[in-house]
Amino acid sequence: MLILQDITYIHPNRDLLFAGIDLIINKQDKTALIGNNGSGKSTLLKILAGSLHPVDGLVKASSVPYYVPQIFGQYNNYTIAEALQIAPKLKALKEILEGDVTEENMTVLDDDWAIEERCREAFAHWKLDEFDLSQKMETLSGGQRTKVFLAGISIHRPEIVLLDEPSNHLDGFSRNILYTYITTTTNTLVVVSHDRTLLNLLDTVCELGKRGITTYGGNYDFYAEQKTIEGDALNQSLNNKEKALRKAKETERESIERQQKLDARGKKKQEKAGLPTISMKTFKNNAEKSTSRMKGVHAEKVGSIAQELSQLRKELPDVDKMKMDFDNSALHNGKILITAKDVNFGYADKPLWKLPLSFQIKSGERLAVKGLNGSGKTTLIKMILGELEPGLGTIDRAGVRAIYIDQDYSLIDNKLSVYEQAQQFNSGALQEHDIKIRLNRFLFTKEYWDKPCSALSGGEKMRLMLCSLTISNQAPDIIVLDEPTNNLDIQNIEILTAAINQYKGTLIVISHDEYFLKQINVELSIVLD
Repeated sequence: MLILQDITYIHPNRDLLFAGIDLIINKQDKTALIGNNGSGKSTLLKILAGSLHPVDGLVKASSVPYYVPQIFGQYNNYTIAEALQIAPKLKALKEILEGDVTEENMTVLDDDWAIEERCREAFAHWKLDEFDLSQKMETLSGGQRTKVFLAGISIHRPEIVLLDEPSNHLDGFSRNILYTYITTTTNTLVVVSHDRTLLNLLDTVCELGKRGITTYGGNYDFYAEQKTIEGDALNQSLNNKEKALRKAKETERESIERQQKLDARGKKKQEKAGLPTISMKTFKNNAEKSTSRMKGVHAEKVGSIAQELSQLRKELPDVDKMKMDFDNSALHNGKILITAKDVNFGYADKPLWKLPLSFQIKSGERLAVKGLNGSGKTTLIKMILGELEPGLGTIDRAGVRAIYIDQDYSLIDNKLSVYEQAQQFNSGALQEHDIKIRLNRFLFTKEYWDKPCSALSGGEKMRLMLCSLTISNQAPDIIVLDEPTNNLDIQNIEILTAAINQYKGTLIVISHDEYFLKQINVELSIVLD
């Protein structure tokens, strides 16, 4: 169905993104394309879609693929029909039905008399009935825009479907509709996603990395198992190489000491024998040459092993290179932090929730706030944090230190450099040297220290946020995460997961990512209606 052969892509600024990419997708394959941010997944998907062209290589498709893009607001000025590329066909049908049966209109319609009916059925399936096809995309939420393109699959009826982060911005209900489609469809699928629940529904995982594409013949859990095996083998190789380096250095030291003793003993013998000065000088020169040769041989061996060790360390995943060191919350587990009694919130005198909410949050608990898009999750969080007061009922808050981290990491000030941002969280206890050590632990080497935060990726901002929390004198009593995985690749989600699992305070999470919630051991939930 799809063939990529020896594909090379270079950015407009002449930077090479990837080269020598080969990929074959067979009929009805369901393939995940994963990789770190910046590896070129979305670019490769656009090349498969035909909207981008490689500088070299061959692209073959058995039919025109249907492409569901990642939504960034790029379609805001389009109507829904224009975004779906069905506006000309709908216009032709309307004019024909009004009596304007021209050859041009018949050609554009291409005998597709049922297109309006398919639009109605597809929009009803994705709960978009309220929207008109002439409506501007900018009037829709992020989730609704994604659902428009997902509805387009039923409207266009393609054989090949390319999906770029299709579950982004979708609530749990809409995600389940997407999961059902992926499970039941006979379409050939290529999916870029960090949603591991979705990735587990696919048959094959293709990882795009520095070495090209590596294919794993199973779903995401199978891929993760294989990566664990590879990681264990890499760590074993690292341990063996570290032992070899220690042994080589020890052998080098012992050999030089032994040679020096032999040289000293030989010198004494020569002196006792009363050899002429010229012979003594010759002996000394020979001894120095011998020692120098020995040092050279050992230095070459040690250098070679050290270089191999350095290369192995570069292959370590970022999560294994990082050192996280969170202070614990000062509060004892079980202390009541938040008590809400019959709370509700009104917009235009209309209550947000059908029934008022009553709940308690205790120190050390991990809970999720769940609900459909628009159900008031962020409003409830603001009430918990004291940024909003309930219109009805009461909410009591213990004097606790809370920090709110949204999906855009808004606590990061884009006007500051990486070092200046880290310094913002320093209570004065740490010197400049200590802060830079902490930055290094989170993979911010000296090349990053003067870099503006505005130039950081979503994953880098997340790591800087975590680093800043370790610089703060005391860990927050409550961390609130609002859709934290939305803008992260899988590798950075794993870093976030590892960090959160080291945190011992209270955790409140808004997330539709059930896989992530399970990994960070969320056991309680507040479900909003």
